[in-house]
Amino acid sequence: APQLSPLQPAGYAPHSRQMKTYGTLILSATWHLAAVPHVAMRVKRVFESIAKDQHGVIQIPDTPGNARDLLWFLDRYPMEISEGDLAQLRHRAAFHAEQVLAVERIVARGDSDRVFPLASPARDYQKVAAAITLTTGRLLIADEVGLGKSLMGICVATDHRARPMLVVTLTHLTRQWKSEFERFAPSLRVHVAKKGSPYALDISRGKPCPPPDVLIMNYQKLTGWADTLAGHIKGIVFDEAQELRHTGSLKYSAARHIAAGTDIRCMTTATPIFNYGGEIYNLLSILAPTEVDSRAEFVREWCVVGGDEKKTMLKDPKAFGDWMRDEGLMIRRTRADVRRELPPLTTIPHFIDANLDEIDKIASSAVDLAKIILDVSGSGFAKMKAAEELDWRLRQATGIAKAPYTAEFVRILCESGEKVLLFTWHHAVNAILMERLADLNPALYTGEESATQKTASFAAFTKGDAQVLIMSLRAGAGLDGIQASCRTVVFGELDWSPAVHHQCMGRPHRDGQTDPVAAYFLICEGGSDPVIADVLGIKKRQLEGIVDQKADTVGVQIDPGRIKRLAEAFLDRHQQRVEREAVKALEEAGQSVMNFEPA
Repeated sequence: APQLSPLQPAGYAPHSRQMKTYGTLILSATWHLAAVPHVAMRVKRVFESIAKDQHGVIQIPDTPGNARDLLWFLDRYPMEISEGDLAQLRHRAAFHAEQVLAVERIVARGDSDRVFPLASPARDYQKVAAAITLTTGRLLIADEVGLGKSLMGICVATDHRARPMLVVTLTHLTRQWKSEFERFAPSLRVHVAKKGSPYALDISRGKPCPPPDVLIMNYQKLTGWADTLAGHIKGIVFDEAQELRHTGSLKYSAARHIAAGTDIRCMTTATPIFNYGGEIYNLLSILAPTEVDSRAEFVREWCVVGGDEKKTMLKDPKAFGDWMRDEGLMIRRTRADVRRELPPLTTIPHFIDANLDEIDKIASSAVDLAKIILDVSGSGFAKMKAAEELDWRLRQATGIAKAPYTAEFVRILCESGEKVLLFTWHHAVNAILMERLADLNPALYTGEESATQKTASFAAFTKGDAQVLIMSLRAGAGLDGIQASCRTVVFGELDWSPAVHHQCMGRPHRDGQTDPVAAYFLICEGGSDPVIADVLGIKKRQLEGIVDQKADTVGVQIDPGRIKRLAEAFLDRHQQRVEREAVKALEEAGQSVMNFEPA
């Protein structure tokens, strides 16, 4: 055996006294392994997430999955290890094995023995997701849009071990969640947080009563409630969990702080990735912090290293999705999987005209911004500010340039008898559309309306005489009820993320829809549209690789930077236009000379 590591405390014994040992293994926050050279090399091959430049004592994160692999590794290469550490290793490995088997049994059966006391029964596949959550204590439910993920969270809430429960969702969905609880679990006391700072939770109209079983709030209120709720909440549901895809925000820190003290954690989202695959780590570090490696190790094992951290891309999204399922961290079912297929959804790219004069109005400033972005010697801060400004200026100008033609396209659909769900982004674009479509009684559902105004707009579209509902691209995720009155979606403006479009199309294309749904993407030849349409293809493959088991393996797709591409494309088109106008001017000048007749 090699010389024992200086980390070895007194009283250590070999893993097996009857076998040769190859090193030492000590648990001190992480596993510290010191081994002979050829075994150390093999350790690095087995545990691909660890840094390959580690020498001497190798550190391996103490996760259940790693414990199981370490125990297996020690069977081949026995190590010196204390009885206490060995017992911990075996306990963690057994815990991992039992969880994996339990999840496999539930998924294989397609049903659950658990009884969920609901006023109306849940479907079998909904009970499966709830049962896995209660068995493992954590699950990312990434089912397709419209399969009733909120009811899966309600099933979890019926178990006393998950109460009191906190449900965190988008602002416009808090009332929808409350009504779902009242429909399916009326015996539970439910309260919607009214303020962003803590107050006495009295839901009995002044009479003394115990705290609510379920507290519902939006993500913006989390920060103010974090310290009050931490340690008191037993179960938590993060609805539309893509809201937590970015670290560093106050709501992310608050979410992680509260979740750390819970026994049951559940995330629901059909789009766990909005942009690039690396975002999934941020969700997992809240959902299962003791079962995933550090971010550095995650990036080494799964990602394309280098570039902007926010644009970290997965090398093989499908393999990562398979790993998450094997670990019981995620479940994803399509409509075909649960035999609840809808009429088809058809996406139709439709090229429309645009008033390019609107883009010309910003040409001078846009050219200057584009040059700053592409200047290799420029400062990072200046480039960042220029990128932000070019993005909104060019996207808004593109939307305004398309708006009159978008309005005419929507009018044609309405005159054929359709109600149209129209997605946009900029308020200036909405103002044009509201004016041009005034006779169709359009309603607004954007970031400028209050919750009461949004409710009125929703009612006017679904039950009233509003033929068009203009909705912000990122305002309607999770909203239910549109499917009963609408089957036509129009994207008047594009988002950088395909997941946003996926969520938007899921508003009418969900349970209750009886007709085929058509989604029109209105694209013009100039402005920001061509570049955004190209970038969307890259991001879409990152999302599909993780959530779709049947997807082909996705190769590495490096996006050099969407705004840089936008700047390059704008300068190129601008230069081409300048050259065309110069040629035209020369031709007109030459024609004038040819037509000149002396007196």
